[in-house]
Amino acid sequence: MKKNSQYRIGKALLVFSVLFLFFAGRDNTVAAESTFRWAYQGDIQSLDPHVLNESFTLGFLSNVYEGLVRRDHNLGIEPALAASWEQLEPTRWRFHLRQGVVFHNGNPFTASDVVFTFERALHKDANAKSYIPAGLEIEVVDDFTIDFITATPNPILFHEWPNLLIMDREWSEANGAEIPASVAEGRIGFASAHANGTGAFRLLSRVEGGAAELEVNNQWWDEKKHNLDRVIFTPIGKDATRVAALISGEMDLIYPVPLQDMAAIEALEETRVVAGPEVRTMFLGMDQMRDELLYSNVMGENPLADRRVREAFYRAIDVELLNRKVLYGIGMPAATMISPLLFAPAKDMQRLDYDPEKARNLLKEAGYEKGFELELLCPNDRYLKDEEICLAVAAFLAKIGVTAKVEAIPKSQFFKRLLGQDTSFYFLGWTPGSLDSYNVIQNVIGSPDKELKRGGFNFGGYSNPRIDQLAEKILVEIDQGRRNELITQAYQILAEDVGYIPLHQQGVVWGVRRGIEVRSRADDSLMLYTITKAR
Repeated sequence: MKKNSQYRIGKALLVFSVLFLFFAGRDNTVAAESTFRWAYQGDIQSLDPHVLNESFTLGFLSNVYEGLVRRDHNLGIEPALAASWEQLEPTRWRFHLRQGVVFHNGNPFTASDVVFTFERALHKDANAKSYIPAGLEIEVVDDFTIDFITATPNPILFHEWPNLLIMDREWSEANGAEIPASVAEGRIGFASAHANGTGAFRLLSRVEGGAAELEVNNQWWDEKKHNLDRVIFTPIGKDATRVAALISGEMDLIYPVPLQDMAAIEALEETRVVAGPEVRTMFLGMDQMRDELLYSNVMGENPLADRRVREAFYRAIDVELLNRKVLYGIGMPAATMISPLLFAPAKDMQRLDYDPEKARNLLKEAGYEKGFELELLCPNDRYLKDEEICLAVAAFLAKIGVTAKVEAIPKSQFFKRLLGQDTSFYFLGWTPGSLDSYNVIQNVIGSPDKELKRGGFNFGGYSNPRIDQLAEKILVEIDQGRRNELITQAYQILAEDVGYIPLHQQGVVWGVRRGIEVRSRADDSLMLYTITKAR
């Protein structure tokens, strides 16, 4: 009996030892695995790369999908799925595709996928159609060579294409994802909830409004410069909760950092702030197309169609005070619709002076001496201090007798309303996908024309034929000096019309745990394949 007892004890100790070694080894494996956790104030809008031209969503998806080209840390163009390209003629570009690339499901990448992507992006429900110039023709030379033929010379043809993310034809057709699902109509398709790209990370899971988990793609064609195995993204809307998650170590990186918390985060031993300029321009758009404003107490007419009213709004807003009090001085007041970092002559342009007295006189001249009411549509989880900025704008307008009722909503609802043109006064930010003024002039300022793919993000319907004519010349002008002159003319006409109210370029402000090596980018995109984490 004693012998059996000793045997059982010995066997138990052996089993315990084996289990201890197993779990110890398992724990060591987990510890060795590098998991990067990060949070943003809003959620990804869709996993479909063609349904919405929204920079945060596209930035996230660029870690899963890839374009023919991509942007480096300094935002310069570099090869991605296209290994090289050349201009054979003024209107013909030849792209040599990278060979040996596979999608996450193992399907090979070929020219067929590029053609499919371009066709899909041109669908009426695709928000990516603006990346493709009108009249573009595609000729497939072979499985890894494609010619793009433009209707006219186009010096910036592929500068939009880092955001035109390539999808797998075979996977899309097999899953009924040949066409994108309309965000404006609230539809969801297979590609809205599933992903199959060629990028550095592959999607494991995503819960709408919750976490999205990625894992490293060990078949990625590029040199691996990061050391991440897994990535977990979580949207955290509340500023205090996001900051607490960073300080506690639950998150490795958060953005944007609430500006009032920058000093506290920087003062802690385990956290730091990564900040820099951003090229996004924030502005106010105004309805100039309807006979009667939406969500206003003015019946039968549209005050914003009157230039004097638009100028009154412009002069009522003290952007210097807004920058100091709301943005803690990290914004750069804007005189036009593009950052001087992208278009140098913008630095010489001047804003209209802040002058509330003149603003009141302008309203009086326009017949609105007693002011009026309207809604200001604004996101509350997309831009730096977005809701606070809208509330500040409303306070400025109140001083000249205009009551702007701020409707601050999550960006998923905000973009749905914008795309449906369900607004007459709105706050929006724009980073030109090409980092070139033509993008702004064609998409935001140009007169809306679906056939010409012009003005797709001109939600107020501003229109000036002179600007449209200049845009046509800008597109084909090769001489940079002359091109800059044409662009400057377009911005001057816009300023004379007060077609928009530019506010500022916001800053990039990330909060990071010590041991995370990351550099901010001026387009505010987080490229996971550039991050290393101390183990």
